[in-house]
Amino acid sequence: MAIIRRNKDGTIQSDSRGTEPTQSHPALSTRKGMAALSEVGRAIPPMMFEIATKVNNAKDKPRKLKVLKENDSVALRQVLKGAFDPKIEWALPIGDNIEIPYKANDAPIGTDHTLLSHEAKRLYLFTKGGDNTLSNTKRETLFIQMLEGLCADEANFLVTVVNKKVNNEYKGFTANLVKEAFNWNDEFMKK
Repeated sequence: MAIIRRNKDGTIQSDSRGTEPTQSHPALSTRKGMAALSEVGRAIPPMMFEIATKVNNAKDKPRKLKVLKENDSVALRQVLKGAFDPKIEWALPIGDNIEIPYKANDAPIGTDHTLLSHEAKRLYLFTKGGDNTLSNTKRETLFIQMLEGLCADEANFLVTVVNKKVNNEYKGFTANLVKEAFNWNDEFMKK
């Protein structure tokens, strides 16, 4: 690893002999380059609960919007539409008093898990009108299997999505924020 020392004017300092500039990777000389390299070692994309946590921790609305726009994907849009669109009804027993009987996957994050971003395409199975050929028992079994495949934090996030309680768990994560971030109208469709 190279240590970059800068002069007051922003130029890179010379080596200890003062004859040549210190050798470094060109991306390390800018903030944008450093930001790009910060995610290089990450094997998996940001998980949905991590994105929701970043939205929760952002101090103001522009920062919350920035987090959503930076992490925009088809899967994120599908999950958030299911969380906030009042027309989407989940065909699962949901509510505050209902305990979902699943065993949380306690393997370290990034090892033995599926990702909600990959499972999002199957969420239609759990909505009313999504797949009418499934019995309620089969639908609930598939949902429990999905939760058990996700890491515990991701599974908890999905449960809050299904219960439509994302704003209760992640402050400032509202339907209006999502509509503004993805340029959606009141029907959660592109303007």
